[in-house]
Amino acid sequence: MITFGQAAAFSVSAMALLVIPGPSVLFVVTRGVALGRHAALATVAGNELGAACHVVLVAFGVGAVVQRSLVVFTVMKLVGAAYLVWLGVRAVRHRRRLGEALAAPVAARGRRRLVGDGFLVGVSNPKTTLFFLSVLPQFVDTHRGHVTAQLLALGTLFVVLATLNDGLYGLAAGSARRWFDRSPRRAEAVGGVSGLVMIGLGVRLALTGRRD
Repeated sequence: MITFGQAAAFSVSAMALLVIPGPSVLFVVTRGVALGRHAALATVAGNELGAACHVVLVAFGVGAVVQRSLVVFTVMKLVGAAYLVWLGVRAVRHRRRLGEALAAPVAARGRRRLVGDGFLVGVSNPKTTLFFLSVLPQFVDTHRGHVTAQLLALGTLFVVLATLNDGLYGLAAGSARRWFDRSPRRAEAVGGVSGLVMIGLGVRLALTGRRD
């Protein structure tokens, strides 16, 4: 199983990525603002079910291949880094995206539909996919053995952290709407800062080596 040090280091990296409003967070916030807290939490549940699918796939197949092959690992790491930088540049260029998401109208939907929509967003979120493929394997200690178990444990920790993070975004969506309405520049500032942080994460990922 994983050590406390592994869990702590992984949690810091995971939260650095999770706190940045990405596709899943924006979707949760949109649902929370338009349909209320219950809808936001149902969307979060769907999102994390999608993320859990990534955990299982990585732990029982793709993750093991990435972990054992330096070439595959390096390629995935660089692809992930490039994608993060691209997301960051895009966020800076489109700094009003969060405000637009808050203002977008959403039709009423049943809870099952909300969970289903959240699942589709979560399972197709490229940021989550690349994080599991390029970042997660870095925190696996091959000398301890049980690589699959370590991947499952770390992936589960990610899902727990994502649930807490996305849930807080959803619960705070109503207050955020009023806060942004008082000053449209705030949404632009949040988008710009998020983009710069994303670029920093991409550069850090590209410069990070394996710990074999």
